[in-house]
Amino acid sequence: MIEIAVPNGTAEAWLSRPDAPGEHPGVLLFIDAIGLRPEIGRIADRIASWGYVVLAPNVFYASGTAEELAPSVDLTEAGARDAFFATVGPRMASMTTEKLVPDIAAYLSALRGLEGVAPGPFGVTGYCLGARLAVRAAGLHPDDVVAVGGFHGGNLVTDAEDSPHLGLAHARAAFVFGHADNDGSMPPEAVAALGAALTGAGLEFTNEIYPGSPHGYTMSDTSMYDRTGAERSFSELEQLFAAKL
Repeated sequence: MIEIAVPNGTAEAWLSRPDAPGEHPGVLLFIDAIGLRPEIGRIADRIASWGYVVLAPNVFYASGTAEELAPSVDLTEAGARDAFFATVGPRMASMTTEKLVPDIAAYLSALRGLEGVAPGPFGVTGYCLGARLAVRAAGLHPDDVVAVGGFHGGNLVTDAEDSPHLGLAHARAAFVFGHADNDGSMPPEAVAALGAALTGAGLEFTNEIYPGSPHGYTMSDTSMYDRTGAERSFSELEQLFAAKL
């Protein structure tokens, strides 16, 4: 864990590095709504093992430290995950566009400034809420972000004027989306609308629903973990980063 500069002070971030010496491409990892915890570290370490320096900031830093916001119960137990999610509304509501624009710039700046990180371009991946941030990063920083993975993201397409999918018009990255099956926050019509936005922007992408994989399928510390979907997401992300970074 390290601390990085953000607009209102400092934020904790998990930093993972590959074993090989020298410079490596940088990857920004946007966490899910559960928060920055050992599971995120395991995912970051796995991505780093492919040859990248991975930075996963506590995007909820304004609401508390990673330790303060972490679940105090085993989320693999029946009902525990749902009970925990009933408490995360305020932190998720704090992720407004007004706040995210300067924060995302700060996260990319911190990644760029790390020792051993190649000048760019960068990869970004996001999970759950983090998929929305990953999409925004690509639209806000098209010169820096060339590869984006978004997995079991929710509300990527909304009726709001600042819906994440609208920012794709400014992006130049290649995208891999792995949507959860039967996800009320990203139903088939929203997946189709996302695909239309990607196509309209002339972007390279895959945009698929993973059959049988529920929302949160990548997170092995919760009851929603689905190994098939998780392994598919890692395989597709590794291929994307290898091709673009």
